[in-house]
Amino acid sequence: MAQGEADREPPAASGSAQAPGGGPATADPQAVAEAVADRLADRLGRLGDPARQRLTDALHQIGAIDRAVYDAVAAVPAPALDQAMRRLSNAANHSRLWLGIAGGLALTGGPAGRRAAARGILAIGVTSAVVNLGVKSVSARRRPDRARAGVPGERHVTMPSSTSFPSGHSACAFAFATAISRDSPWLAIAIQFLAGGVAYSRVHTGVHYPGDTVAGALIGAGTGQAVSTVFDRAIARSRPAGLPAP
Repeated sequence: MAQGEADREPPAASGSAQAPGGGPATADPQAVAEAVADRLADRLGRLGDPARQRLTDALHQIGAIDRAVYDAVAAVPAPALDQAMRRLSNAANHSRLWLGIAGGLALTGGPAGRRAAARGILAIGVTSAVVNLGVKSVSARRRPDRARAGVPGERHVTMPSSTSFPSGHSACAFAFATAISRDSPWLAIAIQFLAGGVAYSRVHTGVHYPGDTVAGALIGAGTGQAVSTVFDRAIARSRPAGLPAP
């Protein structure tokens, strides 16, 4: 299951909610942009302990910085990047970009390439399940309000209907890059840069806050490393005694 499965295009919606009397009610932009950190901070703040209060303040500030960086990216004109970032973001939908690279490795990379491809695909599947079925299902962070932030229309990709935290695109990108590094270390360096580009494209196109992509990258890298370790142990157990490692 690739990360795009939980990022389905939502039904067409207007920019305002419906008031009880039938008239439009303007959504509160701050509520739309509310971060997970803010909700956690509010709960911790009720506990009253000084250390927890400091943590509460820190979480509020991190959330504010996250939204400020998002707004800054949206406000800076970058027409030379808009089309490239939009295409890169769309290429990573449903992990098509990474599955294509895995196919190329399997066909041209010999035994090491086939192992790398298997690791990468397995890492994508596990990471997608962790993010989409696990973390996103309990996350309450709403997607950014592109209209409020003024994200140019030239950057827009489909706004997913899933919650914003964490970024599934970023998680699967870094899971794949981390997993293939065991068998294709030099290629993995280039893939890490490409994964970083995908993560940034999700902010540039306005569908994620920067913190979402950072969290996704950390989850993906950790999951990719864990999958590779399990993969190595499975290969070692299946190898006849005395046969050297490939």
